[in-house]
Amino acid sequence: MSLNWKEINLILSELDLPGFQIQKAVQSAYDLIGLRIHKKGITRQLLVSLSPGACRFHETFRALPKSDKPLRFAEFLNSRVINGRIESAEQLGDNRIIRILVRQGEERYRLYIRLWSNAANFIVTGSGGTVLDAMRRIPKRGEVSGGSYAPEEAAGLRQSSAGEYGVRELAGGASFNEKIDAWYAEHGGGLSLEALREQARRNIEGSLERIRAALEKLRAKEAEFGAAGRFREYGDIILAQGALIKPGDAWLEAENFFAPEKDGGAGAERVRIKLDPKKSPAAQAAQYYEQYRKAKKGLSGIREEIKAGEAELGKLEDRLARFLEEDNPLVLAKLLKTGGVKAGPLSAQDKKRPGLSFRRGDWLIIVGRDAAENDTLLRRHVKGKDLWLHARDFPGSYVFIKQRPGKTVPLEILLDAGNLAIFYSGGRNNGEGDLFYTQVKYLRRAKNGPRGLVIPTQEKNLHIKTDEKRLRELENCRVEKT
Repeated sequence: MSLNWKEINLILSELDLPGFQIQKAVQSAYDLIGLRIHKKGITRQLLVSLSPGACRFHETFRALPKSDKPLRFAEFLNSRVINGRIESAEQLGDNRIIRILVRQGEERYRLYIRLWSNAANFIVTGSGGTVLDAMRRIPKRGEVSGGSYAPEEAAGLRQSSAGEYGVRELAGGASFNEKIDAWYAEHGGGLSLEALREQARRNIEGSLERIRAALEKLRAKEAEFGAAGRFREYGDIILAQGALIKPGDAWLEAENFFAPEKDGGAGAERVRIKLDPKKSPAAQAAQYYEQYRKAKKGLSGIREEIKAGEAELGKLEDRLARFLEEDNPLVLAKLLKTGGVKAGPLSAQDKKRPGLSFRRGDWLIIVGRDAAENDTLLRRHVKGKDLWLHARDFPGSYVFIKQRPGKTVPLEILLDAGNLAIFYSGGRNNGEGDLFYTQVKYLRRAKNGPRGLVIPTQEKNLHIKTDEKRLRELENCRVEKT
Protein backbone atom coordinates (compact mmCIF):
# COMPACT_ATOMS: atom_id res chain seq x y z
CA MET A 1 0.00 0.00 0.00
CA SER A 2 1.43 3.37 -1.04
CA LEU A 3 1.15 6.65 0.83
CA ASN A 4 -1.92 8.81 0.20
CA TRP A 5 -1.72 12.57 -0.26
CA LYS A 6 -2.72 13.39 3.32
CA GLU A 7 -0.03 11.13 4.71
CA ILE A 8 2.54 12.75 2.41
CA ASN A 9 1.58 16.20 3.69
CA LEU A 10 1.87 15.01 7.31
CA ILE A 11 5.31 13.52 6.61
CA LEU A 12 6.52 16.76 5.01
CA SER A 13 5.18 18.90 7.85
CA GLU A 14 7.01 16.77 10.43
CA LEU A 15 10.27 16.83 8.48
CA ASP A 16 10.31 20.64 8.05
CA LEU A 17 12.88 20.29 5.26
CA PRO A 18 13.66 23.94 4.33
CA GLY A 19 17.16 24.87 5.54
CA PHE A 20 18.51 21.32 5.57
CA GLN A 21 21.73 20.65 3.67
CA ILE A 22 21.96 17.51 1.54
CA GLN A 23 25.12 15.68 2.57
CA LYS A 24 25.03 12.36 0.73
CA ALA A 25 22.95 10.10 -1.52
CA VAL A 26 23.06 6.33 -1.02
CA GLN A 27 21.38 4.02 -3.54
CA SER A 28 20.83 0.51 -2.15
CA ALA A 29 18.98 -0.79 -5.22
CA TYR A 30 17.65 0.50 -8.52
CA ASP A 31 14.34 1.50 -6.89
CA LEU A 32 15.61 2.55 -3.45
CA ILE A 33 17.61 5.63 -2.50
CA GLY A 34 18.42 7.50 0.68
CA LEU A 35 19.35 11.15 1.25
CA ARG A 36 21.29 12.16 4.36
CA ILE A 37 20.47 15.74 5.38
CA HIS A 38 21.69 18.00 8.21
CA LYS A 39 20.61 21.24 9.89
CA LYS A 40 21.67 22.79 13.20
CA GLY A 41 22.75 19.57 14.90
CA ILE A 42 19.92 17.51 13.41
CA THR A 43 20.79 14.72 10.97
CA ARG A 44 18.10 12.81 9.15
CA GLN A 45 18.00 10.08 6.57
CA LEU A 46 15.25 10.34 3.98
CA LEU A 47 14.10 7.22 2.18
CA VAL A 48 12.66 7.26 -1.35
CA SER A 49 11.20 3.93 -2.48
CA LEU A 50 9.76 3.42 -5.95
CA SER A 51 8.79 -0.21 -5.26
CA PRO A 52 5.32 -1.09 -6.65
CA GLY A 53 2.75 -1.14 -3.88
CA ALA A 54 5.19 0.43 -1.44
CA CYS A 55 5.99 3.82 -3.02
CA ARG A 56 6.92 6.15 -0.23
CA PHE A 57 8.99 9.06 1.04
CA HIS A 58 9.74 9.47 4.73
CA GLU A 59 12.49 9.59 7.31
CA THR A 60 13.95 6.16 8.01
CA PHE A 61 15.55 5.11 11.26
CA ARG A 62 17.17 2.00 9.81
CA ALA A 63 20.60 1.70 8.22
CA LEU A 64 20.61 1.93 4.45
CA PRO A 65 23.00 -0.67 3.02
CA LYS A 66 25.37 0.50 0.32
CA SER A 67 25.29 -1.09 -3.10
CA ASP A 68 28.22 -3.36 -3.92
CA LYS A 69 28.99 -1.09 -6.86
CA PRO A 70 28.13 2.60 -7.44
CA LEU A 71 24.70 3.02 -9.01
CA ARG A 72 24.08 5.68 -11.64
CA PHE A 73 21.42 7.88 -10.03
CA ALA A 74 23.17 8.17 -6.67
CA GLU A 75 26.38 9.10 -8.48
CA PHE A 76 24.46 11.79 -10.37
CA LEU A 77 22.94 13.23 -7.20
CA ASN A 78 26.30 13.22 -5.44
CA SER A 79 27.80 15.18 -8.33
CA ARG A 80 25.03 17.82 -8.48
CA VAL A 81 23.10 18.44 -5.27
CA ILE A 82 25.52 17.48 -2.48
CA ASN A 83 26.00 20.42 -0.07
CA GLY A 84 22.96 22.07 -1.64
CA ARG A 85 20.38 23.72 0.66
CA ILE A 86 16.72 22.78 0.54
CA GLU A 87 14.72 25.97 -0.03
CA SER A 88 11.25 24.41 -0.06
CA ALA A 89 9.52 21.03 -0.03
CA GLU A 90 5.84 20.57 -0.85
CA GLN A 91 3.33 18.28 -2.48
CA LEU A 92 1.79 19.52 -5.73
CA GLY A 93 -1.91 19.61 -5.00
CA ASP A 94 -2.95 16.15 -3.90
CA ASN A 95 -1.24 14.37 -6.79
CA ARG A 96 1.38 12.56 -4.70
CA ILE A 97 4.19 14.44 -6.42
CA ILE A 98 6.70 16.02 -4.04
CA ARG A 99 8.75 18.95 -5.29
CA ILE A 100 11.94 19.83 -3.42
CA LEU A 101 13.77 23.00 -4.51
CA VAL A 102 17.53 22.87 -3.86
CA ARG A 103 20.07 25.65 -4.23
CA GLN A 104 23.68 24.64 -4.85
CA GLY A 105 25.85 27.73 -5.22
CA GLU A 106 24.44 29.64 -8.17
CA GLU A 107 22.53 26.61 -9.44
CA ARG A 108 18.96 25.70 -8.55
CA TYR A 109 17.53 22.21 -8.96
CA ARG A 110 14.06 20.76 -8.71
CA LEU A 111 13.78 17.26 -7.25
CA TYR A 112 10.43 15.64 -8.12
CA ILE A 113 9.42 12.47 -6.30
CA ARG A 114 6.33 10.96 -7.92
CA LEU A 115 4.75 8.34 -5.68
CA TRP A 116 2.39 6.63 -8.12
CA SER A 117 2.40 2.86 -7.68
CA ASN A 118 2.53 2.05 -11.39
CA ALA A 119 4.56 5.05 -12.56
CA ALA A 120 6.76 6.08 -9.64
CA ASN A 121 9.90 8.09 -10.37
CA PHE A 122 12.50 10.45 -8.95
CA ILE A 123 13.32 13.16 -11.49
CA VAL A 124 15.80 16.04 -11.27
CA THR A 125 15.42 19.11 -13.49
CA GLY A 126 17.08 22.46 -13.82
CA SER A 127 15.13 25.59 -12.96
CA GLY A 128 13.77 25.70 -16.51
CA GLY A 129 12.24 22.24 -16.39
CA THR A 130 14.83 20.41 -18.49
CA VAL A 131 15.40 16.91 -17.17
CA LEU A 132 18.97 16.36 -15.99
CA ASP A 133 18.43 12.73 -14.99
CA ALA A 134 15.79 10.37 -13.65
CA MET A 135 16.00 7.37 -11.37
CA ARG A 136 13.87 5.50 -13.91
CA ARG A 137 14.49 6.63 -17.46
CA ILE A 138 11.18 6.58 -19.35
CA PRO A 139 11.61 7.96 -22.91
CA LYS A 140 7.88 7.83 -23.74
CA ARG A 141 7.21 10.31 -20.95
CA GLY A 142 10.22 12.46 -21.75
CA GLU A 143 11.74 11.44 -18.40
CA VAL A 144 15.27 11.15 -19.74
CA SER A 145 18.22 13.53 -19.84
CA GLY A 146 17.31 16.44 -22.09
CA GLY A 147 13.57 15.83 -21.80
CA SER A 148 11.08 18.16 -20.16
CA TYR A 149 9.20 17.67 -16.89
CA ALA A 150 7.07 20.36 -15.25
CA PRO A 151 4.07 18.75 -13.52
CA GLU A 152 2.98 22.12 -12.10
CA GLU A 153 1.99 23.14 -15.62
CA ALA A 154 0.18 19.90 -16.49
CA ALA A 155 -3.55 20.20 -17.08
CA GLY A 156 -5.73 18.50 -14.53
CA LEU A 157 -3.66 19.06 -11.39
CA ARG A 158 -6.48 18.40 -9.00
CA GLN A 159 -7.41 19.09 -5.41
CA SER A 160 -9.40 16.44 -3.57
CA SER A 161 -12.05 17.04 -1.00
CA ALA A 162 -10.83 16.66 2.55
CA GLY A 163 -12.92 13.54 3.15
CA GLU A 164 -11.59 11.34 0.34
CA TYR A 165 -8.61 9.98 2.28
CA GLY A 166 -7.44 9.80 5.85
CA VAL A 167 -4.18 9.29 7.72
CA ARG A 168 -3.80 5.70 8.81
CA GLU A 169 -3.85 4.91 12.52
CA LEU A 170 -0.57 3.11 13.11
CA ALA A 171 0.97 1.75 16.27
CA GLY A 172 4.33 2.66 17.76
CA GLY A 173 6.57 5.68 17.40
CA ALA A 174 6.12 9.29 18.47
CA SER A 175 5.96 10.77 14.95
CA PHE A 176 4.14 9.61 11.85
CA ASN A 177 7.54 9.21 10.15
CA GLU A 178 8.55 6.69 12.82
CA LYS A 179 5.24 4.87 12.58
CA ILE A 180 5.31 4.64 8.79
CA ASP A 181 8.95 3.48 8.80
CA ALA A 182 8.09 0.67 11.22
CA TRP A 183 4.87 -0.23 9.37
CA TYR A 184 6.57 -0.61 6.00
CA ALA A 185 9.33 -2.69 7.57
CA GLU A 186 6.70 -5.24 8.57
CA HIS A 187 4.07 -4.85 5.84
CA GLY A 188 5.71 -3.10 2.91
CA GLY A 189 4.94 -5.66 0.23
CA GLY A 190 8.05 -7.25 -1.24
CA LEU A 191 10.23 -5.19 1.13
CA SER A 192 8.49 -6.30 4.31
CA LEU A 193 10.37 -8.45 6.80
CA GLU A 194 7.67 -11.10 6.65
CA ALA A 195 7.81 -11.38 2.85
CA LEU A 196 11.61 -11.27 2.74
CA ARG A 197 11.98 -13.94 5.42
CA GLU A 198 9.52 -16.16 3.57
CA GLN A 199 11.54 -15.61 0.39
CA ALA A 200 14.71 -16.56 2.28
CA ARG A 201 13.06 -19.77 3.49
CA ARG A 202 11.91 -20.67 -0.02
CA ASN A 203 15.29 -19.90 -1.57
CA ILE A 204 17.40 -21.74 0.96
CA GLU A 205 15.23 -24.56 2.27
CA GLY A 206 14.86 -25.96 -1.26
CA SER A 207 18.65 -26.12 -1.54
CA LEU A 208 18.91 -27.63 1.93
CA GLU A 209 16.52 -30.43 0.99
CA ARG A 210 18.42 -31.18 -2.21
CA ILE A 211 21.74 -31.36 -0.37
CA ARG A 212 20.27 -33.56 2.36
CA ALA A 213 18.84 -35.95 -0.24
CA ALA A 214 22.19 -36.07 -2.06
CA LEU A 215 24.01 -36.74 1.22
CA GLU A 216 21.63 -39.59 2.03
CA LYS A 217 22.46 -41.25 -1.31
CA LEU A 218 26.18 -40.70 -0.82
CA ARG A 219 26.08 -42.24 2.66
CA ALA A 220 24.27 -45.28 1.24
CA LYS A 221 27.06 -45.62 -1.32
CA GLU A 222 29.63 -45.14 1.44
CA ALA A 223 28.11 -48.05 3.36
CA GLU A 224 28.12 -50.17 0.21
CA PHE A 225 31.74 -49.33 -0.60
CA GLY A 226 32.65 -49.72 3.05
CA ALA A 227 32.20 -53.49 2.63
CA ALA A 228 34.80 -53.49 -0.14
CA GLY A 229 37.27 -55.31 2.12
CA ARG A 230 35.48 -58.55 1.31
CA PHE A 231 36.85 -58.41 -2.26
CA ARG A 232 40.41 -58.52 -0.94
CA GLU A 233 39.45 -61.36 1.39
CA TYR A 234 37.97 -63.30 -1.54
CA GLY A 235 41.23 -62.89 -3.46
CA ASP A 236 43.25 -64.16 -0.50
CA ILE A 237 40.93 -67.15 0.00
CA ILE A 238 41.14 -68.06 -3.71
CA LEU A 239 44.95 -67.98 -3.65
CA ALA A 240 45.13 -69.91 -0.38
CA GLN A 241 42.64 -72.60 -1.43
CA GLY A 242 43.03 -72.55 -5.19
CA ALA A 243 43.73 -76.28 -5.19
CA LEU A 244 40.01 -76.81 -4.56
CA ILE A 245 39.08 -75.06 -7.83
CA LYS A 246 38.57 -77.32 -10.83
CA PRO A 247 38.51 -76.08 -14.44
CA GLY A 248 35.03 -74.76 -15.30
CA ASP A 249 33.95 -74.20 -11.67
CA ALA A 250 31.54 -71.27 -11.23
CA TRP A 251 31.75 -71.22 -7.43
CA LEU A 252 34.27 -71.89 -4.69
CA GLU A 253 33.03 -73.10 -1.34
CA ALA A 254 35.83 -72.87 1.19
CA GLU A 255 36.74 -72.12 4.77
CA ASN A 256 36.57 -68.40 5.59
CA PHE A 257 39.67 -67.97 7.73
CA PHE A 258 38.91 -64.22 8.09
CA ALA A 259 35.75 -64.91 10.11
CA PRO A 260 36.07 -65.01 13.90
CA GLU A 261 36.04 -68.49 15.41
CA LYS A 262 32.72 -69.68 16.69
CA ASP A 263 32.23 -70.26 20.41
CA GLY A 264 33.23 -73.76 21.37
CA GLY A 265 35.17 -74.18 18.09
CA ALA A 266 32.20 -75.95 16.49
CA GLY A 267 33.52 -75.79 12.91
CA ALA A 268 34.89 -72.85 10.92
CA GLU A 269 32.58 -70.62 8.92
CA ARG A 270 32.45 -71.32 5.22
CA VAL A 271 32.08 -68.85 2.35
CA ARG A 272 30.76 -69.23 -1.21
CA ILE A 273 32.67 -67.15 -3.80
CA LYS A 274 31.53 -66.58 -7.39
CA LEU A 275 34.13 -67.49 -10.04
CA ASP A 276 34.66 -66.89 -13.73
CA PRO A 277 34.89 -70.41 -15.21
CA LYS A 278 37.22 -69.16 -17.96
CA LYS A 279 39.85 -67.76 -15.58
CA SER A 280 42.61 -69.40 -13.62
CA PRO A 281 42.61 -69.09 -9.82
CA ALA A 282 45.41 -66.49 -10.00
CA ALA A 283 43.52 -64.41 -12.59
CA GLN A 284 40.33 -64.76 -10.57
CA ALA A 285 42.09 -63.52 -7.43
CA ALA A 286 43.61 -60.62 -9.40
CA GLN A 287 40.08 -59.61 -10.53
CA TYR A 288 38.87 -59.46 -6.93
CA TYR A 289 41.94 -57.41 -5.93
CA GLU A 290 41.15 -54.96 -8.75
CA GLN A 291 37.54 -54.67 -7.55
CA TYR A 292 38.90 -53.92 -4.10
CA ARG A 293 41.20 -51.15 -5.40
CA LYS A 294 38.39 -49.54 -7.37
CA ALA A 295 35.99 -49.67 -4.45
CA LYS A 296 38.61 -48.22 -2.11
CA LYS A 297 39.31 -45.38 -4.53
CA GLY A 298 35.58 -44.75 -4.97
CA LEU A 299 35.12 -44.73 -1.20
CA SER A 300 37.74 -41.98 -0.87
CA GLY A 301 35.98 -39.87 -3.50
CA ILE A 302 32.57 -40.40 -1.91
CA ARG A 303 33.89 -39.37 1.50
CA GLU A 304 35.31 -36.20 -0.05
CA GLU A 305 31.90 -35.47 -1.59
CA ILE A 306 30.17 -36.11 1.74
CA LYS A 307 32.61 -33.76 3.48
CA ALA A 308 32.02 -31.05 0.87
CA GLY A 309 28.24 -31.57 1.04
CA GLU A 310 28.19 -31.33 4.84
CA ALA A 311 30.25 -28.12 4.67
CA GLU A 312 27.83 -26.62 2.12
CA LEU A 313 24.89 -27.72 4.26
CA GLY A 314 26.38 -25.97 7.28
CA LYS A 315 26.95 -22.77 5.29
CA LEU A 316 23.36 -22.73 4.04
CA GLU A 317 21.97 -23.36 7.53
CA ASP A 318 24.10 -20.52 8.90
CA ARG A 319 23.00 -18.25 6.04
CA LEU A 320 19.32 -18.99 6.65
CA ALA A 321 19.73 -18.31 10.38
CA ARG A 322 21.46 -15.02 9.56
CA PHE A 323 18.66 -14.01 7.18
CA LEU A 324 15.92 -14.85 9.68
CA GLU A 325 17.69 -12.91 12.46
CA GLU A 326 18.09 -9.73 10.34
CA ASP A 327 15.50 -7.14 11.38
CA ASN A 328 16.30 -4.43 8.81
CA PRO A 329 14.29 -5.19 5.65
CA LEU A 330 16.59 -3.09 3.48
CA VAL A 331 19.65 -5.06 4.59
CA LEU A 332 17.76 -8.36 4.22
CA ALA A 333 16.67 -7.44 0.67
CA LYS A 334 20.30 -6.80 -0.24
CA LEU A 335 21.46 -10.04 1.38
CA LEU A 336 18.93 -11.97 -0.68
CA LYS A 337 20.11 -10.32 -3.90
CA THR A 338 23.78 -11.05 -3.19
CA GLY A 339 23.21 -14.46 -1.65
CA GLY A 340 24.55 -13.16 1.65
CA VAL A 341 28.07 -12.92 0.23
CA LYS A 342 29.73 -9.53 0.01
CA ALA A 343 31.44 -8.61 -3.22
CA GLY A 344 35.11 -7.83 -3.04
CA PRO A 345 38.35 -9.79 -3.05
CA LEU A 346 38.40 -13.40 -4.19
CA SER A 347 36.52 -15.59 -1.73
CA ALA A 348 37.90 -18.83 -0.32
CA GLN A 349 35.45 -20.70 -2.54
CA ASP A 350 36.78 -18.85 -5.61
CA LYS A 351 40.35 -19.75 -4.67
CA LYS A 352 39.45 -23.43 -4.29
CA ARG A 353 37.66 -23.53 -7.63
CA PRO A 354 39.78 -25.30 -10.28
CA GLY A 355 40.25 -24.13 -13.84
CA LEU A 356 40.34 -20.59 -15.22
CA SER A 357 37.90 -17.83 -14.31
CA PHE A 358 37.05 -14.72 -16.32
CA ARG A 359 34.88 -11.88 -15.05
CA ARG A 360 33.13 -9.69 -17.63
CA GLY A 361 31.16 -7.01 -15.81
CA ASP A 362 28.82 -8.89 -13.49
CA TRP A 363 29.20 -12.21 -15.35
CA LEU A 364 31.55 -15.03 -14.36
CA ILE A 365 32.83 -17.53 -16.96
CA ILE A 366 34.66 -20.66 -15.76
CA VAL A 367 36.82 -22.96 -17.91
CA GLY A 368 37.84 -26.51 -16.96
CA ARG A 369 41.13 -27.41 -18.61
CA ASP A 370 41.01 -31.20 -18.36
CA ALA A 371 38.71 -34.09 -17.44
CA ALA A 372 39.50 -33.81 -13.72
CA GLU A 373 38.73 -30.07 -13.60
CA ASN A 374 35.60 -30.54 -15.72
CA ASP A 375 34.37 -33.21 -13.31
CA THR A 376 35.14 -31.18 -10.17
CA LEU A 377 33.44 -28.09 -11.57
CA LEU A 378 30.34 -30.13 -12.42
CA ARG A 379 30.19 -31.72 -8.99
CA ARG A 380 30.91 -28.77 -6.73
CA HIS A 381 31.00 -25.39 -8.43
CA VAL A 382 28.08 -25.06 -10.85
CA LYS A 383 24.31 -25.30 -10.45
CA GLY A 384 21.38 -26.37 -12.56
CA LYS A 385 20.67 -23.03 -14.22
CA ASP A 386 24.29 -22.27 -15.10
CA LEU A 387 25.05 -22.52 -18.82
CA TRP A 388 27.42 -25.24 -20.13
CA LEU A 389 29.27 -24.99 -23.46
CA HIS A 390 31.49 -27.53 -25.22
CA ALA A 391 33.13 -27.73 -28.66
CA ARG A 392 31.42 -30.23 -30.95
CA ASP A 393 33.52 -33.04 -32.48
CA PHE A 394 36.67 -32.05 -30.57
CA PRO A 395 37.94 -32.94 -27.10
CA GLY A 396 38.28 -29.91 -24.91
CA SER A 397 37.25 -27.78 -21.98
CA TYR A 398 33.88 -27.45 -20.39
CA VAL A 399 32.98 -23.77 -20.21
CA PHE A 400 30.35 -22.53 -17.74
CA ILE A 401 28.54 -19.20 -17.49
CA LYS A 402 27.32 -18.66 -13.93
CA GLN A 403 23.66 -17.73 -13.88
CA ARG A 404 22.50 -14.41 -12.38
CA PRO A 405 19.03 -14.36 -10.77
CA GLY A 406 16.42 -12.88 -13.10
CA LYS A 407 18.96 -12.21 -15.88
CA THR A 408 19.28 -13.68 -19.38
CA VAL A 409 22.81 -14.33 -20.62
CA PRO A 410 23.67 -11.46 -23.01
CA LEU A 411 24.85 -12.35 -26.52
CA GLU A 412 28.27 -10.80 -25.88
CA ILE A 413 28.83 -13.03 -22.85
CA LEU A 414 27.70 -16.07 -24.85
CA LEU A 415 30.20 -15.16 -27.59
CA ASP A 416 32.93 -14.71 -24.96
CA ALA A 417 32.25 -18.19 -23.58
CA GLY A 418 32.00 -19.65 -27.10
CA ASN A 419 35.40 -18.25 -28.03
CA LEU A 420 36.90 -19.77 -24.89
CA ALA A 421 35.26 -23.14 -25.64
CA ILE A 422 36.84 -23.23 -29.12
CA PHE A 423 40.19 -21.84 -27.96
CA TYR A 424 40.54 -24.46 -25.20
CA SER A 425 39.61 -27.37 -27.48
CA GLY A 426 41.25 -29.58 -30.08
CA GLY A 427 39.80 -27.31 -32.76
CA ARG A 428 41.79 -24.24 -31.69
CA ASN A 429 43.97 -24.16 -34.81
CA ASN A 430 40.95 -24.22 -37.14
CA GLY A 431 40.00 -20.69 -36.10
CA GLU A 432 36.34 -21.64 -35.93
CA GLY A 433 34.07 -24.46 -34.89
CA ASP A 434 30.65 -25.62 -33.80
CA LEU A 435 29.68 -25.98 -30.19
CA PHE A 436 26.60 -26.91 -28.25
CA TYR A 437 25.29 -25.37 -25.08
CA THR A 438 22.57 -26.09 -22.53
CA GLN A 439 21.86 -25.61 -18.84
CA VAL A 440 23.74 -27.83 -16.40
CA LYS A 441 20.48 -29.42 -15.25
CA TYR A 442 20.10 -30.94 -18.73
CA LEU A 443 23.39 -32.86 -18.49
CA ARG A 444 23.54 -36.49 -17.42
CA ARG A 445 26.63 -38.50 -16.68
CA ALA A 446 27.56 -41.20 -19.17
CA LYS A 447 27.05 -44.58 -17.49
CA ASN A 448 30.42 -46.30 -17.00
CA GLY A 449 32.00 -43.52 -19.06
CA PRO A 450 35.30 -41.71 -18.40
CA ARG A 451 35.51 -39.21 -15.59
CA GLY A 452 33.60 -36.02 -16.31
CA LEU A 453 31.92 -37.31 -19.47
CA VAL A 454 28.34 -36.05 -19.80
CA ILE A 455 25.55 -36.38 -22.35
CA PRO A 456 23.63 -33.13 -23.01
CA THR A 457 19.93 -32.82 -23.75
CA GLN A 458 17.90 -29.83 -24.95
CA GLU A 459 21.16 -28.46 -26.33
CA LYS A 460 21.41 -25.59 -28.81
CA ASN A 461 24.03 -25.12 -31.51
CA LEU A 462 26.35 -22.19 -32.06
CA HIS A 463 29.01 -21.63 -34.72
CA ILE A 464 31.95 -19.58 -33.50
CA LYS A 465 34.73 -17.89 -35.43
CA THR A 466 37.48 -17.15 -32.94
CA ASP A 467 38.04 -13.44 -32.41
CA GLU A 468 41.62 -12.59 -31.44
CA LYS A 469 40.63 -9.18 -30.09
CA ARG A 470 37.92 -10.71 -27.90
CA LEU A 471 40.33 -13.36 -26.58
CA ARG A 472 42.89 -10.67 -25.69
CA GLU A 473 40.22 -8.72 -23.82
CA LEU A 474 39.20 -11.86 -21.97
CA GLU A 475 42.79 -12.48 -20.94
CA ASN A 476 42.75 -9.05 -19.28
CA CYS A 477 39.54 -10.09 -17.45
CA ARG A 478 41.06 -13.26 -16.07
CA VAL A 479 40.66 -13.65 -12.31
CA GLU A 480 44.05 -14.36 -10.80
CA LYS A 481 44.28 -16.70 -7.79
CA THR A 482 46.92 -16.27 -5.14
